[in-house]
Amino acid sequence: MKIFVTGATGFIGSAIVRELIDAGHRVLGLSRSDTGAKALIAAGAQVHRGDLKDPESLRNGAATSDGVIHTGFIHDFSKFAENCEIDKRAIEALGSALEGSGRPLLVTSGLATVAEGRTPTEEDAPLPPSPAYPRASEATAEMLLKRGVRVSVVRLPQVHNTIKQGLVTYAIAVAREKRLSAYVGDGLNRWAAVHVLDTARLYRLAVEKLATGARYHAVAEEGVPFRDIAEAIGRAMKVPVVSKSPEEAAVHFGWLGMFVGRDLTGSSVQTQRILGWRPTGPGLINDLDRAHSFAAEQTA
Repeated sequence: MKIFVTGATGFIGSAIVRELIDAGHRVLGLSRSDTGAKALIAAGAQVHRGDLKDPESLRNGAATSDGVIHTGFIHDFSKFAENCEIDKRAIEALGSALEGSGRPLLVTSGLATVAEGRTPTEEDAPLPPSPAYPRASEATAEMLLKRGVRVSVVRLPQVHNTIKQGLVTYAIAVAREKRLSAYVGDGLNRWAAVHVLDTARLYRLAVEKLATGARYHAVAEEGVPFRDIAEAIGRAMKVPVVSKSPEEAAVHFGWLGMFVGRDLTGSSVQTQRILGWRPTGPGLINDLDRAHSFAAEQTA
Protein backbone atom coordinates (compact mmCIF):
# COMPACT_ATOMS: atom_id res chain seq x y z
CA MET A 1 0.00 0.00 0.00
CA LYS A 2 0.96 3.62 -0.50
CA ILE A 3 0.09 5.28 2.79
CA PHE A 4 -0.16 9.01 3.43
CA VAL A 5 1.03 9.85 6.96
CA THR A 6 0.41 13.18 8.65
CA GLY A 7 2.70 13.99 11.55
CA ALA A 8 5.24 11.87 9.67
CA THR A 9 8.25 13.72 11.09
CA GLY A 10 6.99 13.69 14.68
CA PHE A 11 7.83 11.38 17.57
CA ILE A 12 5.15 8.79 16.82
CA GLY A 13 4.75 9.47 13.11
CA SER A 14 8.44 8.94 12.32
CA ALA A 15 8.32 5.53 14.06
CA ILE A 16 5.22 4.63 12.02
CA VAL A 17 7.00 5.63 8.81
CA ARG A 18 9.90 3.28 9.57
CA GLU A 19 7.53 0.45 10.55
CA LEU A 20 5.52 0.78 7.34
CA ILE A 21 8.56 0.90 5.08
CA ASP A 22 10.17 -2.08 6.84
CA ALA A 23 6.94 -4.02 6.20
CA GLY A 24 7.10 -3.27 2.46
CA HIS A 25 4.65 -0.37 2.22
CA ARG A 26 5.36 2.91 0.46
CA VAL A 27 4.97 6.07 2.52
CA LEU A 28 4.01 9.58 1.49
CA GLY A 29 4.87 11.78 4.46
CA LEU A 30 3.47 15.24 5.14
CA SER A 31 6.13 17.89 5.77
CA ARG A 32 5.94 21.66 6.07
CA SER A 33 9.71 22.24 6.27
CA ASP A 34 12.89 21.43 4.38
CA THR A 35 14.30 19.78 7.50
CA GLY A 36 11.31 17.48 7.75
CA ALA A 37 11.48 16.67 4.05
CA LYS A 38 15.14 15.66 4.35
CA ALA A 39 14.33 13.39 7.30
CA LEU A 40 11.56 11.68 5.34
CA ILE A 41 13.78 11.13 2.31
CA ALA A 42 16.51 9.71 4.57
CA ALA A 43 13.95 7.27 6.00
CA GLY A 44 12.99 6.10 2.50
CA ALA A 45 9.66 7.93 2.24
CA GLN A 46 8.28 10.26 -0.39
CA VAL A 47 7.55 13.85 0.63
CA HIS A 48 4.26 15.69 0.33
CA ARG A 49 4.67 19.37 1.15
CA GLY A 50 1.77 20.75 3.13
CA ASP A 51 0.45 21.72 6.52
CA LEU A 52 -2.30 20.71 8.94
CA LYS A 53 -3.67 24.22 8.51
CA ASP A 54 -3.94 23.74 4.73
CA PRO A 55 -6.91 21.41 4.03
CA GLU A 56 -6.25 21.37 0.30
CA SER A 57 -2.75 19.97 0.81
CA LEU A 58 -4.25 17.22 2.99
CA ARG A 59 -6.91 16.35 0.42
CA ASN A 60 -4.28 16.14 -2.31
CA GLY A 61 -2.08 13.83 -0.23
CA ALA A 62 -4.98 11.54 0.64
CA ALA A 63 -6.25 11.47 -2.95
CA THR A 64 -3.01 9.94 -4.25
CA SER A 65 -2.74 7.24 -1.56
CA ASP A 66 -4.20 3.81 -0.79
CA GLY A 67 -4.84 4.79 2.82
CA VAL A 68 -4.17 7.51 5.40
CA ILE A 69 -2.75 7.52 8.93
CA HIS A 70 -3.44 10.80 10.71
CA THR A 71 -1.10 11.40 13.67
CA GLY A 72 -0.46 15.11 13.13
CA PHE A 73 -1.48 17.45 15.96
CA ILE A 74 -0.12 20.83 17.07
CA HIS A 75 1.03 20.25 20.66
CA ASP A 76 0.80 23.81 21.89
CA PHE A 77 -1.49 23.50 24.89
CA SER A 78 -1.67 27.26 25.38
CA LYS A 79 -3.83 27.19 22.22
CA PHE A 80 -5.47 23.83 22.81
CA ALA A 81 -8.98 24.77 21.66
CA GLU A 82 -7.64 26.38 18.50
CA ASN A 83 -5.46 23.36 17.73
CA CYS A 84 -8.39 21.00 18.32
CA GLU A 85 -10.33 22.94 15.69
CA ILE A 86 -7.40 22.64 13.26
CA ASP A 87 -7.34 18.88 13.92
CA LYS A 88 -11.08 18.64 13.27
CA ARG A 89 -10.78 20.43 9.93
CA ALA A 90 -7.78 18.29 8.96
CA ILE A 91 -9.74 15.07 9.60
CA GLU A 92 -12.69 16.43 7.62
CA ALA A 93 -10.38 17.24 4.69
CA LEU A 94 -8.78 13.80 4.71
CA GLY A 95 -12.18 12.15 4.90
CA SER A 96 -13.55 14.18 2.01
CA ALA A 97 -10.79 12.80 -0.23
CA LEU A 98 -11.52 9.21 0.81
CA GLU A 99 -15.33 9.28 0.89
CA GLY A 100 -16.82 6.39 -1.06
CA SER A 101 -13.42 5.02 -2.07
CA GLY A 102 -13.12 2.16 0.43
CA ARG A 103 -9.62 3.35 1.28
CA PRO A 104 -8.87 3.38 5.04
CA LEU A 105 -8.35 6.36 7.32
CA LEU A 106 -6.86 5.92 10.80
CA VAL A 107 -7.56 8.84 13.12
CA THR A 108 -5.59 9.40 16.31
CA SER A 109 -7.31 10.14 19.62
CA GLY A 110 -6.63 9.70 23.33
CA LEU A 111 -8.07 8.09 26.44
CA ALA A 112 -8.85 11.29 28.35
CA THR A 113 -12.59 11.46 27.63
CA VAL A 114 -13.51 7.84 26.99
CA ALA A 115 -14.84 6.80 30.42
CA GLU A 116 -15.02 8.18 33.94
CA GLY A 117 -14.39 6.16 37.10
CA ARG A 118 -13.32 2.92 35.38
CA THR A 119 -10.88 1.51 32.86
CA PRO A 120 -12.21 2.20 29.35
CA THR A 121 -12.38 -0.49 26.69
CA GLU A 122 -12.60 -0.32 22.93
CA GLU A 123 -16.39 -0.69 23.15
CA ASP A 124 -16.72 2.64 24.98
CA ALA A 125 -17.80 5.58 22.87
CA PRO A 126 -16.03 8.82 23.77
CA LEU A 127 -17.69 11.61 25.66
CA PRO A 128 -18.63 14.50 23.35
CA PRO A 129 -16.22 17.45 23.03
CA SER A 130 -16.70 20.12 25.68
CA PRO A 131 -15.17 23.49 26.58
CA ALA A 132 -13.10 21.67 29.22
CA TYR A 133 -11.76 19.19 26.63
CA PRO A 134 -12.56 20.35 23.09
CA ARG A 135 -10.69 17.72 21.09
CA ALA A 136 -13.14 16.35 18.52
CA SER A 137 -11.04 13.70 16.73
CA GLU A 138 -13.43 10.84 17.41
CA ALA A 139 -16.60 12.86 16.97
CA THR A 140 -15.32 13.91 13.53
CA ALA A 141 -14.44 10.30 12.70
CA GLU A 142 -18.00 9.27 13.63
CA MET A 143 -19.36 11.91 11.28
CA LEU A 144 -17.16 10.61 8.44
CA LEU A 145 -18.27 7.05 9.17
CA LYS A 146 -21.86 8.08 8.49
CA ARG A 147 -20.73 9.54 5.16
CA GLY A 148 -19.26 6.22 4.04
CA VAL A 149 -15.60 6.74 4.91
CA ARG A 150 -13.74 3.59 6.01
CA VAL A 151 -12.48 5.24 9.18
CA SER A 152 -11.19 3.75 12.43
CA VAL A 153 -9.64 5.28 15.55
CA VAL A 154 -6.43 4.58 17.47
CA ARG A 155 -6.53 5.81 21.06
CA LEU A 156 -3.14 6.61 22.56
CA PRO A 157 -1.97 6.61 26.17
CA GLN A 158 1.44 7.97 27.24
CA VAL A 159 3.73 6.95 24.37
CA HIS A 160 7.34 6.68 25.45
CA ASN A 161 10.93 5.73 24.88
CA THR A 162 14.05 7.09 26.60
CA ILE A 163 13.69 10.45 24.80
CA LYS A 164 9.99 11.34 25.13
CA GLN A 165 7.18 10.14 27.38
CA GLY A 166 3.93 11.83 26.33
CA LEU A 167 2.52 14.16 28.99
CA VAL A 168 5.23 12.91 31.37
CA THR A 169 7.72 14.90 29.31
CA TYR A 170 5.93 18.08 30.43
CA ALA A 171 5.92 16.89 34.06
CA ILE A 172 9.69 16.50 33.76
CA ALA A 173 9.98 20.07 32.51
CA VAL A 174 7.92 21.34 35.47
CA ALA A 175 10.08 19.38 37.91
CA ARG A 176 13.21 20.84 36.37
CA GLU A 177 11.82 24.36 36.66
CA LYS A 178 10.40 24.00 40.20
CA ARG A 179 13.19 21.78 41.54
CA LEU A 180 10.71 19.24 42.90
CA SER A 181 8.59 16.42 41.51
CA ALA A 182 4.93 16.42 42.50
CA TYR A 183 1.82 14.27 42.40
CA VAL A 184 -1.77 14.97 43.47
CA GLY A 185 -3.19 13.62 46.74
CA ASP A 186 -2.07 10.03 47.32
CA GLY A 187 -0.81 9.79 43.73
CA LEU A 188 -2.64 6.53 43.10
CA ASN A 189 -4.41 7.77 39.97
CA ARG A 190 -3.00 5.82 37.04
CA TRP A 191 -1.82 6.55 33.50
CA ALA A 192 -1.77 3.94 30.74
CA ALA A 193 1.42 3.71 28.68
CA VAL A 194 3.02 2.08 25.63
CA HIS A 195 6.44 2.08 23.98
CA VAL A 196 6.65 4.04 20.73
CA LEU A 197 7.79 1.03 18.66
CA ASP A 198 4.82 -1.02 19.87
CA THR A 199 2.60 1.92 18.91
CA ALA A 200 4.03 2.02 15.39
CA ARG A 201 3.42 -1.69 14.92
CA LEU A 202 -0.21 -1.31 16.03
CA TYR A 203 -0.82 1.43 13.44
CA ARG A 204 0.59 -0.79 10.71
CA LEU A 205 -1.56 -3.75 11.74
CA ALA A 206 -4.62 -1.51 11.97
CA VAL A 207 -4.22 0.06 8.51
CA GLU A 208 -3.61 -3.40 7.02
CA LYS A 209 -6.78 -4.70 8.70
CA LEU A 210 -8.94 -2.34 6.61
CA ALA A 211 -11.67 -2.34 9.26
CA THR A 212 -14.50 0.20 9.37
CA GLY A 213 -15.60 1.89 12.58
CA ALA A 214 -13.07 0.07 14.79
CA ARG A 215 -11.56 1.51 17.94
CA TYR A 216 -8.07 0.34 18.88
CA HIS A 217 -6.29 0.94 22.18
CA ALA A 218 -2.50 1.19 21.93
CA VAL A 219 -2.08 0.22 25.58
CA ALA A 220 0.72 -1.96 26.95
CA GLU A 221 0.40 -0.99 30.64
CA GLU A 222 -3.18 -0.37 31.73
CA GLY A 223 -2.20 2.05 34.46
CA VAL A 224 1.03 3.24 36.07
CA PRO A 225 0.41 5.10 39.37
CA PHE A 226 1.30 8.75 38.92
CA ARG A 227 3.16 8.67 42.23
CA ASP A 228 5.52 6.07 40.71
CA ILE A 229 6.05 8.40 37.76
CA ALA A 230 6.77 11.36 40.06
CA GLU A 231 9.19 9.25 42.11
CA ALA A 232 11.04 8.14 38.97
CA ILE A 233 11.42 11.80 38.00
CA GLY A 234 12.59 12.67 41.50
CA ARG A 235 15.17 9.86 41.51
CA ALA A 236 16.64 10.93 38.21
CA MET A 237 16.79 14.63 39.11
CA LYS A 238 17.67 14.10 42.76
CA VAL A 239 14.88 16.47 43.80
CA PRO A 240 12.19 16.10 46.50
CA VAL A 241 8.99 14.24 45.67
CA VAL A 242 5.92 15.84 47.26
CA SER A 243 2.14 15.59 47.31
CA LYS A 244 0.03 18.54 46.20
CA SER A 245 -3.62 19.24 46.81
CA PRO A 246 -5.75 19.67 43.66
CA GLU A 247 -5.68 23.45 44.19
CA GLU A 248 -1.90 23.48 44.63
CA ALA A 249 -1.45 21.19 41.62
CA ALA A 250 -3.36 23.62 39.39
CA VAL A 251 -0.81 26.30 40.24
CA HIS A 252 2.24 24.03 40.27
CA PHE A 253 1.59 22.27 36.94
CA GLY A 254 -0.21 25.01 34.99
CA TRP A 255 -2.18 23.56 32.06
CA LEU A 256 -0.90 20.07 32.92
CA GLY A 257 -2.82 20.31 36.19
CA MET A 258 -6.05 19.23 34.45
CA PHE A 259 -4.45 15.82 33.76
CA VAL A 260 -2.07 14.94 36.61
CA GLY A 261 -4.73 14.02 39.16
CA ARG A 262 -6.91 12.02 36.74
CA ASP A 263 -7.06 8.36 35.85
CA LEU A 264 -6.01 8.00 32.21
CA THR A 265 -6.21 4.21 32.03
CA GLY A 266 -7.18 1.87 29.24
CA SER A 267 -7.56 -1.80 28.35
CA SER A 268 -6.27 -3.24 25.07
CA VAL A 269 -7.61 -6.80 25.45
CA GLN A 270 -9.84 -6.54 22.38
CA THR A 271 -7.19 -4.77 20.30
CA GLN A 272 -4.64 -7.47 21.04
CA ARG A 273 -7.12 -10.20 20.14
CA ILE A 274 -8.36 -8.58 16.92
CA LEU A 275 -5.00 -7.44 15.55
CA GLY A 276 -2.73 -10.09 17.05
CA TRP A 277 -0.80 -7.20 18.57
CA ARG A 278 1.49 -8.06 21.48
CA PRO A 279 3.43 -5.14 23.02
CA THR A 280 6.99 -6.13 23.90
CA GLY A 281 8.76 -2.83 24.60
CA PRO A 282 10.09 -1.58 27.95
CA GLY A 283 7.64 -0.15 30.49
CA LEU A 284 7.24 3.54 31.26
CA ILE A 285 9.18 3.50 34.55
CA ASN A 286 11.97 1.49 32.92
CA ASP A 287 12.30 4.11 30.19
CA LEU A 288 12.16 6.95 32.73
CA ASP A 289 14.97 5.34 34.71
CA ARG A 290 17.08 5.40 31.52
CA ALA A 291 15.74 8.64 30.04
CA HIS A 292 18.15 10.77 28.03
CA SER A 293 16.28 13.89 29.13
CA PHE A 294 17.85 13.55 32.58
CA ALA A 295 21.44 13.17 31.37
CA ALA A 296 22.05 16.91 30.98
CA GLU A 297 20.36 17.49 34.34
CA GLN A 298 22.73 15.09 36.10
CA THR A 299 25.87 16.56 34.53
CA ALA A 300 24.88 20.22 34.80
